[in-house]
Amino acid sequence: MTNPWIAALLALFVWWFSTGAILWAVRHADRRGPRARYLCAFAALPVLMLGFWGFWATANDTSLVGSYGAFFAALAIWGWIELSFLTGTITGPNSFDCPAGLTAWPRFLRAWGTVAYHEVLLGVVLVALWALASGSAQEVGLWTFTILFLARISAKLNLFLGVPRINVEFLPDALAHLASHFRRSRLNWMFPASVSTLTFATALWVEQLVFAATPADAVGFALIAAITALALLEHWLMVLPLPDAKLWRWMLPAPKRPSQTARPEGPHGF
Repeated sequence: MTNPWIAALLALFVWWFSTGAILWAVRHADRRGPRARYLCAFAALPVLMLGFWGFWATANDTSLVGSYGAFFAALAIWGWIELSFLTGTITGPNSFDCPAGLTAWPRFLRAWGTVAYHEVLLGVVLVALWALASGSAQEVGLWTFTILFLARISAKLNLFLGVPRINVEFLPDALAHLASHFRRSRLNWMFPASVSTLTFATALWVEQLVFAATPADAVGFALIAAITALALLEHWLMVLPLPDAKLWRWMLPAPKRPSQTARPEGPHGF
């Protein structure tokens, strides 16, 4: 487990498996109705608590175990927050489709309304983790969560501004309205900046890996580099015609038919 390549492959596997597990849980809950979605998020709360405990317990553990533990702790926290979003438990005040023909600012307000509570929760957790990690020696978990946060903000803004490929196959019934807030178009002005930044960040982590002083440091940088590279891949999948949905489609049951949601009369759908 001291081999950085093994650490990177492990990060890739955990990303694939945890994403599939979340999609599987959400799909099964979605087939059973709103109550099952909320119960799904509530039943997974121990994962969130375990994540926070692991983040605290590894704060000053610079060993190999500490690097892996901090990484998995950050993923546990992130995973529960994503589960709460996909089940519709913590989303935003706007749960309606976006009307056609809106100008940029009203459209942005409606899009923000679909994810506002989720984004605020992510921001609060990010600030809390930075406060908990203040003065600590172990930063793998902190940087893992920070990269996931920044990459997710970037991905959502790119979806709002417009990209050629948008995969809505795994959107649950509770979030079916989100598709109307995405925009299909040629590359927007933000996409080159996003992929350039993530490419530079990946290269930076790889450089730190190459010159790491200890095996534990090398593993930590390998884990962070791998998660950054996956964020970069996520952005490129908005452009490249690759069948990424096949990674998880085979393990999920068939979705329900999407329900129809009435459009609100208010200007922003709140």
